[in-house]
Amino acid sequence: MWNYNDIFFENPEWFWLFLLLPFVAFWYYWKRNQQNPSLAISSLEGFKETTSLLPKLRPVLYVLRLLGLSFLIIAMARPRTVDVSSKISGIEGVDIIMAADISTSMLAKDFKPNRLESLKKVASEFVQNRKTDRVGLVIYAGESYTQTPLTSDRALVSNAIENLTHAINIDDGTAIGMGIATAVNRLKESDTESKIIILLTDGVNNTGLIDPVMATEIAKELDIKIYTIGIGSRGRALSPVAILPNGEFQYRPVEVEIDEELMQFISKETGGKYFRATNEESLQRIYDEIDSLEKSEIEEETFYDYEEKFRPLVIIGFILLLFEILLRNTLFRSFI
Repeated sequence: MWNYNDIFFENPEWFWLFLLLPFVAFWYYWKRNQQNPSLAISSLEGFKETTSLLPKLRPVLYVLRLLGLSFLIIAMARPRTVDVSSKISGIEGVDIIMAADISTSMLAKDFKPNRLESLKKVASEFVQNRKTDRVGLVIYAGESYTQTPLTSDRALVSNAIENLTHAINIDDGTAIGMGIATAVNRLKESDTESKIIILLTDGVNNTGLIDPVMATEIAKELDIKIYTIGIGSRGRALSPVAILPNGEFQYRPVEVEIDEELMQFISKETGGKYFRATNEESLQRIYDEIDSLEKSEIEEETFYDYEEKFRPLVIIGFILLLFEILLRNTLFRSFI
């Protein structure tokens, strides 16, 4: 059974021959009155009128000829199907730890609805695209801890990202050094060639027991690359500054302050890159760029199994032409 969606033609240039068929049909139409022998007589009186259908069916011969030629032209175009299969012989994946700042300032409303929600949406999509890698999640504010260790279970990591909340159960603040150190700790035993940390923050290192420069040096020694992302609009942003009696945050415009010099140092020292995200669209582009820069190495062999489909067309074409010749020399043979 043919699946016509899977058929392609190896030599489609033969289809140009179809342009000749209208000329063949026109030639028959023009010469049709010369196809039968003629006899000149003085009168038709004495001849019985014939009611035979054969003269009227004679054009069938040319229809058969055109059909036969059409099948042969299609056969010459060489229709075939191909079954493509692939074999992955080796995968060198990337181990990725995402270190996300969940300090209260991540609730600032310069992103819609806020920075944290935008991060969750974009980071979750990033994880889903890393089909051959292991991904883990570290969160930090005034301290840091591992939310999910390195795993190939993308659904587990995506679910952890989607359930992120701002720093409720841990001390508030921005301990960038602690975030890096915890991420490095998750990667130090990895035996993959490519190990990276995606560090995101919206502030300045202001707490923690580990200095960010020291944590960066450790990452460099372990050949761990760090991509840093500063998240926050330029200027002022509507940010939480206090908690009202009803438990809700009070918001006021606050100057956005990101230690870009430190972020650039961290990325440069480890061979990564620094990015600044001022809205969700730019954050999406940043993660897309990191996704394109850190690709897994996959060795894949592709096999093509071709199946020729022209033989039945050749057979049908020759049968039609032989049938036309047979009818022409038997049933439709002219005589006087």
